[in-house]
Amino acid sequence: MTRFHAAGVSVLALVACAGLAHAEISDGVVRVGVLNDTSGVFQDYNGPGSIEAAKMAAEDFAGGGKNIKVEIVSGDHQNKPDVGATVVRRWLDVEKVDAIVDLPNSGVALAVNTIVRDTPMTMLASATATSALTGKACSPNVVQWVTDAWAISHATSGAMLERGGDSWYFVTVNYALGNSIEADATAYIQSKGGKVLGSAKHPLGASDFSSFLLQAQASKAKVVALANAGPDTANSMKQAAEFNMRSQGQSLVAFLMFVNDVHAMGLKTAQGLLLTEAFYWDMNDETRAFAKRFAARMGGKMPSANQAGVYSATLAYLKAVAAAGSDNAKDVVPQMKKAPFHDPLFGDMSVRADGRAVHAMHLFQVKSPEESKYAYDYYKLIKTIPGDKAFRPLSESDCPLVK
Repeated sequence: MTRFHAAGVSVLALVACAGLAHAEISDGVVRVGVLNDTSGVFQDYNGPGSIEAAKMAAEDFAGGGKNIKVEIVSGDHQNKPDVGATVVRRWLDVEKVDAIVDLPNSGVALAVNTIVRDTPMTMLASATATSALTGKACSPNVVQWVTDAWAISHATSGAMLERGGDSWYFVTVNYALGNSIEADATAYIQSKGGKVLGSAKHPLGASDFSSFLLQAQASKAKVVALANAGPDTANSMKQAAEFNMRSQGQSLVAFLMFVNDVHAMGLKTAQGLLLTEAFYWDMNDETRAFAKRFAARMGGKMPSANQAGVYSATLAYLKAVAAAGSDNAKDVVPQMKKAPFHDPLFGDMSVRADGRAVHAMHLFQVKSPEESKYAYDYYKLIKTIPGDKAFRPLSESDCPLVK
């Protein structure tokens, strides 16, 4: 049964089994709020696709064998921390939302983290890249799902250093995401004997990258690193191609890029690019089965890693609710941390004491047009990084929950 209700920035979708809700569920319904950017720079990687992924998870949960009712609500944070905070406060105080999922934009996520702490609400940061959520800003209410700045910066930097890329210049989006990626990558590069020759900061949603790329070109760095995401990454790549940076001996690396970006810019522009992803739709039979279902609901579009993360995190949360018999974060999050499990999209997983969901990460290279055989056949696997190597070790954590 599906019900939609539009009011302000919310869209309500009811996906429920008939019958009585579990007695321990607050007000008889488990409400999951998808908070993201539905009309701005991240709409293709999150947006409506994330809402659809959450609905798919609720449908597949099917009441958890206990006739648990599930509602999926959504809000648009517009990439503004104050807007995101307003939505979450309304969800907490008025709409009785039990969990938040997605949360692209690290600035918004950190603001929401402050609000959610010490409430019954669970925060499933499935699209948040800042490492602070499992570091100094960690909370007993938070689980971070897909990736983070530490993982993508270490994996990608390590791959380029192995290929002789020992001098770097960053083109960085000037907010929490980009600054976190640059800081983590810089520390790793320097620890391995590499040099960072400089950095150019640009605003979110910039249209002209020529001045930033010219600075990178003038630096003579072997690696030009794009510490941004979404259209910022795509536009950086397109303009770098116009400047023939690769033909002049400079390699381009994207720290946070999605299959949607490659689709938008085309293989001719993106070919040869190295990137790190936690999920690719064409990895195995399980990922392909999910992607086929998702594409049928989304006009043929394949899911991004963020959208896959919404499905995975929402389903794992709902299973934990069923197991704990409660939708209160103090019961659900410890339940999610109890034991390792197999996830159909991310493989073998576990949730650590700091809230980090641990799974393998994959280093990919974008195929050339000649190598691609069918629609969205864009990546070739270079290396898989086991989960225990992919994320910041607990021994290096400054999360109070670990100490």
